[in-house]
Parts: sequence; C-alpha cells; structure tokens
Amino acid sequence: MPVFWLSEDHLTFPNPELANEDGILAIGGDLSVQRLLHAYRLGLFPWFNPEDPILWWSPDPRFVLFPKELKIAKSMRPYFNQQKFQFTVDTQFKAVMEACKDQWRKGQGGGTWISEDMINAYCDLHKKGYAHSFEVWQDGELVGGLYGLSIGKVFFGESMFAKVSNASKFGFISLVQRLEEWGFWLIDCQQETQHLKSLGGRSIPRKEFLDYMKRNEAEATRLGSWMDFF
Repeated sequence: MPVFWLSEDHLTFPNPELANEDGILAIGGDLSVQRLLHAYRLGLFPWFNPEDPILWWSPDPRFVLFPKELKIAKSMRPYFNQQKFQFTVDTQFKAVMEACKDQWRKGQGGGTWISEDMINAYCDLHKKGYAHSFEVWQDGELVGGLYGLSIGKVFFGESMFAKVSNASKFGFISLVQRLEEWGFWLIDCQQETQHLKSLGGRSIPRKEFLDYMKRNEAEATRLGSWMDFF
C-alpha cells in the first residue's frame, strides 16, 4: 500500500484500512486539536521522531485492553490495601507528559517521540477536556503516571512513566477500574508491550478495532476535568 501525503489545509484522512504493512497510513498535516480529534475518532494516532514529518498510524493488529480483562497481580494488592501510593487526576498534565518524555525505554536509544510540539498539542487537548493525566505520588513526590485521550467509550492511552517500582502499574490499574465502572469498551494501547500484556492487554485485528471506532461515533464524550470523579 502507498503512504499518503496530507495537506495542512484539509483535515481529511485516507481510509485507515489502507495503511501499509508497517501500519503507516499517511505523512504530514499538523497537530491541531481539530486534526488530532479527527484522527483519533478514525482510529489513527501520530507517532514520529522530532524534526521528522508527522507519521499517522493504523497498525494491524491493534493492541488493546478490555477493562473487564484487567489482570491484577497478587504482588500489587499491598499497594492498594496499604495505600503505598496516592492517586490524583488532571492535576499535573504537562508534568506527566514531560516525565514520560524523559523515561528511559529499552530499545529507544535515549530518544523520544514526545517532542515539545507534541506536548503543546496534547496540552491543548487537555484544556479542551479530551486529554487527561493520572498522577501517582509517594511522600509528596510525583513518582509515576500516564496520560491519554477519552473519546466516547474508548480511552486512548499514550504513554506512562515510573520513577519507583510499580508506580505506573498502580496508576494504570486505578484508571482501568474506573473506566470499567463508567462502561468504557476498551483502552487503545496502540503497540504491544510486555508491561501492558501482563496487565491483560491483547491484540485484535484492525478491522475489529475500526468497527469499535465506527460504533463509538454515536457515544457522548465525558469532557472536562476528571479531578472530582476519582
């Protein structure tokens, strides 16, 4: 399949099923709020190296987690029972993104896809009430967290970080449990990682994922800060 070039003047995307074998659908465009929301509603997401053109992805298969399939290891129970961490929502969005940017990841070679342009773009989504951060604290220090977008009944996880063991797991589990209470269908994890697989994530065909996205068009989005709902 060819890779399509996008115009900055038009928000349209090609059919996500036309992505190439690597999962890349298109190059170019911008990171405006309007384009990002349109992309996520279609099941697309941006992922690219700083200074390179924007790449828009629609991988097949797609790695997701269904809230009812969340796996909580026995080793995590003391963290909840003994309240070893504190959990907040939408209090430190930019700080969480910056911590995710600085997180060392195996195979990443010290680089990151979270550029200043990405931070600014997702902070704009946060101000509009679509993007949310989840913070994990220990003794008053931000030690873990994650961020992503909520549209309809789908949560699009973007990145997470941990400065101490199990901090990101604690935050992710806390989020998934609440999303299940709210009736969310799935969490888009984009690409498979062992970390998310251990929590219950699994791959589904792209077509199945896109079917969820089509159904999601009719669902209302829980906009605004989630601070008071956790």
